[in-house]
Amino acid sequence: MPHFGLIDEDALGPVEGPLMRAKLHIRGGRRRFERGKFTDGILAVYDALCSAMQWYIAAPERMRKLRVKKSDDLLNDRNLYAVLVRSRVLDGSFDFEEMNALVARALSEEIRDFDWRGFMGRLVPVFTQLGVMPFDEKILPEEKPEPFLKKPAS
Repeated sequence: MPHFGLIDEDALGPVEGPLMRAKLHIRGGRRRFERGKFTDGILAVYDALCSAMQWYIAAPERMRKLRVKKSDDLLNDRNLYAVLVRSRVLDGSFDFEEMNALVARALSEEIRDFDWRGFMGRLVPVFTQLGVMPFDEKILPEEKPEPFLKKPAS
């Protein structure tokens, strides 16, 4: 994942850790898409979305404003997304079920053809509504070379 070796999430804490992870995975997902690594990009951006939602609820002042039912499991990403829509943090225009189906596909097969620009275009408003975007990539830790990009020895 794009954050390995760049941050210590535990040291950053329950609020700043998920926020930094989300930003690193947004950047890392975009870079993977640009390199044609669609499967890896989808998984990185999905992790960014889940981290962004966890960041949002980690702050008590934001959590208090949510309309949470006793039956809501905020550790379940699908349920958390629904709570954020119900609470009007998110407008609900993003199809989270479609994203889950895409992630399931990415976990079962290599995706070789993908409209990643359109995909990111649908996700940017979600990250913006959550308060994660926009951000200055210059404040993020510098990326390390990605080992999966190296060609295997023959």
